[in-house]
Amino acid sequence: MTTPSRPGDVLDATAIHALIAHRYPFLLVDAITIDEPGLRVTGRKRVTGGEWMAGAPAHPAGGVQLGSARGASGLLVVEALAQTSAALMRDLVVATPGAVGYFVGMERVRLRIPPRAGDLLELAVRLASFRRGIARLDGRATVDGRLAASARFTTILRARPTG
Repeated sequence: MTTPSRPGDVLDATAIHALIAHRYPFLLVDAITIDEPGLRVTGRKRVTGGEWMAGAPAHPAGGVQLGSARGASGLLVVEALAQTSAALMRDLVVATPGAVGYFVGMERVRLRIPPRAGDLLELAVRLASFRRGIARLDGRATVDGRLAASARFTTILRARPTG
């Protein structure tokens, strides 16, 4: 059983690794700050030029691509928001040891500006509702105060499978 978070707690890479299974190069968040346990968290990601998500050529028609010379893909920014939400979900399952969160969907996705190498991506996630093990979360990613992406996503919490 994990201990409850306190406002101001910061999860570094080691704590994030203990929380979710993602590792480099698929871990898309550097640190997470607990603003209000179980309600709001803020993640940070420094976009670097050497990352796989920033190295592919731009898609000629624009739109969604895996990465571009212009910056990180919007969908990878949304994935970074989803990874950040794991710190919020942790505080919802403190009373339920062995619960696992499953990312099940995203809606109202808005991709505005792609972060570029050198940008600090601020990832804010807020719990909109939590009923019967279903969490609806709102996420906003910003760079220098400008909206890069926003989305509402759904995660379900279930008992860890046995076997």
